[in-house]
Amino acid sequence: MRMMNAAVGRGDGEYLVVGVDGSEPSLRAVDWAADEAVLRGVPLRVVYAHLWDRYEGAALAQDVGGPARAPSPQDIADAGARRAHARHPGLPVTTDVVPEEPEYALVREGRDAAALIVGTRGRSGLAELLLGSVSLAVAAHADCPVIVLRGSHDNQATPPVHGRVVVGVGDDPKESAALRFAVAEARRRGVALEAVRAWRCPAHESADHPLMAGEPARLHEERAAEELEAALRDVPEDLQVYRRTVEGYARRVLLDASHRADLLVVGARRRDGHFGLQLGRVAHGLLHHSACPVVVVPHREGDA
Repeated sequence: MRMMNAAVGRGDGEYLVVGVDGSEPSLRAVDWAADEAVLRGVPLRVVYAHLWDRYEGAALAQDVGGPARAPSPQDIADAGARRAHARHPGLPVTTDVVPEEPEYALVREGRDAAALIVGTRGRSGLAELLLGSVSLAVAAHADCPVIVLRGSHDNQATPPVHGRVVVGVGDDPKESAALRFAVAEARRRGVALEAVRAWRCPAHESADHPLMAGEPARLHEERAAEELEAALRDVPEDLQVYRRTVEGYARRVLLDASHRADLLVVGARRRDGHFGLQLGRVAHGLLHHSACPVVVVPHREGDA
């Protein structure tokens, strides 16, 4: 089989970006981003947009500053760099302080990046089970893949905990950008890829003929299996791939799969001239409830 192109949309840069805000969750995101940068062999860029205070509270991490004085924006960015260097001393790390709303600054910083990493939320003090407004906005608008560190990611991209990258395969062939990303990540990590295709049998197809209820379901399942196989036709032969077709809503099926994954990858359509959240219901639900980190891989209408 042919090798899949690992480039994903516009997210084909040679560095990673991680957003920090001085909170402990954001510094844990730095740990994860540093691991990912080493996996890829690329530098890490630590970005602090210091109007973040308008959105979050004041629970700064201990690494950032003490009671003697309030930390400066540069202190917060430098704390992120120190955290990355402590984890991987040889990793090239740069910092950037941007006096701008964080969702705008991070989306712009990610335009030429391979990926953008953010935590679930910042300094609000609320449970990290909820996704912060900044992380949601970045995932909904960035041109590069956005990795949101949901769930129990253990502060690490490596070594693998479950040994599996899961990707949701939809019915839109343009969503192959998400599949390409998932293939590349599985190969970098040396783990298996699980490709999941959810399907449903409309109730009206069997309601009038109870004795034939199994036949329409079988046809839908066979069609889903064929579509999944077609999507995977260019996956490299040396990658272990699990194919799963599951009856049910895609959001529920992928949430179940997130409990056995180190990373869950989904696509998101971007529409030019559209200024609302550009995620779709499935990606939106996964960002709020996944048991593992979620990658949202954008694809624009009209892209090949």
